[in-house]
Amino acid sequence: MTSAAPQMKPWIEAMHAYVPGKSSAGAPVVAKLSSNENPWGPSPMAVAAMQAVLADGHRYPDPASTALREALGRKYGVKPEHIICGTGSDEILHMIASSFAGPGDEIIHVRHGFAVYEGATRRVGATPVVVPDVDYTGDIDAILRAITPATRVIYVANPNNPTGTLLPAADVRRLIAGLPSDVVLVLDCAYAEFVDGEYEDGLALAQTLPNLIVTRTFSKIHGLAAQRVGWAVAALPLIAAMERVRGPFNVTTTGQAAAVASLGDDAHLAMVRRETIRLRGWLEGEIAALGNAGLRAIPSACNFILIEFPESGPVSAADCNQYLLDHGIICRYLAVQNMPRCLRISIGTETETRTVAAALRDYVEGAGASA
Repeated sequence: MTSAAPQMKPWIEAMHAYVPGKSSAGAPVVAKLSSNENPWGPSPMAVAAMQAVLADGHRYPDPASTALREALGRKYGVKPEHIICGTGSDEILHMIASSFAGPGDEIIHVRHGFAVYEGATRRVGATPVVVPDVDYTGDIDAILRAITPATRVIYVANPNNPTGTLLPAADVRRLIAGLPSDVVLVLDCAYAEFVDGEYEDGLALAQTLPNLIVTRTFSKIHGLAAQRVGWAVAALPLIAAMERVRGPFNVTTTGQAAAVASLGDDAHLAMVRRETIRLRGWLEGEIAALGNAGLRAIPSACNFILIEFPESGPVSAADCNQYLLDHGIICRYLAVQNMPRCLRISIGTETETRTVAAALRDYVEGAGASA
C-alpha cells in the first residue's frame, strides 16, 4: 500500500472555478447589478405555480421535463423531441462538451466569451482554442480559420456575454455554412429576448442541421435564475448523445412548473423586454455623455451594458468599481476575465438604473476634479 495522496487530473488542475458577480458591497446594498438578473422578478403566474407544487417536494421531478418541453414546443414551433432541458443552460453547455469532446480534442470560443466555455472544455480534458475578436465582437473569419481536424465543438454566444455585442444574422448563417460536418456549433442565445432588430435565433435550423445546438435559459427575461432552468434544441442524434450524460431528475419540480407558467404570461415578458430595452438605451446615452472622460458604452443587445474605460488618466474601471461598491452599487469588474478596463452593468429597475448613472457621473466628475 502506497502513501501517495489522490491526484487530480492535470486538465482539472488547469481549470479555474467560475467567479460569479459580487452579491455584497462595502456599504448597504443599494443596487445589485452584477449578474444580469431580471430586476422585476418572475411572473406572478410562475410564483403561483411554484407554490402549488411545494407540497410535492417529497416526490422526484419528471426526469424528462415533459410538460415543459411540450410548452416550449408550442411557444417556439419546435417538436418536443428536439428539446432537452437542463439545470440552467450552464449544465447543457457542459453536457455538450462531455458528449462530443475529450482529451486530444479542441473546443473553440472567442476571447471575450462566456467564462463557462473554458471550464466546460477543460473539465473533459479538451484543449481550449481562444479566437481573437474585433472590438468585443466575434470574428467569423477568425473562428473558421481556427478550425483544425481536432476541432469538435465551437461555442458562440449571440448576443455575447459579457460584451453585449450581436452578430448579424448573415454572419451566423455564414458560420454555419462554413463548418465541417463533424464539428458541433453551439449558439448560446441566453439573451435572445433582448435583441431589438434582425436576429437569427437558430431554432428552426437546429431541428434540421446535424451539427447545430441552440441553448436558451429561463434565468434572464423569465426571472427564474434561482430555479436553474435551461433548454436546448438540436437534431435527434445530438439530443440522444446529451441524454446519456444528463443528470437524472436534473430540473426541479418547482423549476418546471414555474417555467411552464412563465411561458404563458406574455404580458409580463413583454413588460420586462420593453423596460429593459428602454432603460438600456437611456443608460447608453448617459454613458455617452461621459465620453469626454474616455468612457465608452459598447453597443448592447443584452440586459446589460459593457463600459470601456481609458487606458490611462484619472478614471479607471478598477477605481470606478470600488467607488460604486463604497456607495452600495454592485457591478461586474471584468479583470478576472482579462478585461481590466471594463465594467459590466446590468440593467436594473428605473430607480436602480438612474442611481448607477448618477454615481458614474459623480465618480467621473470627482476624479476629474482631483486630477
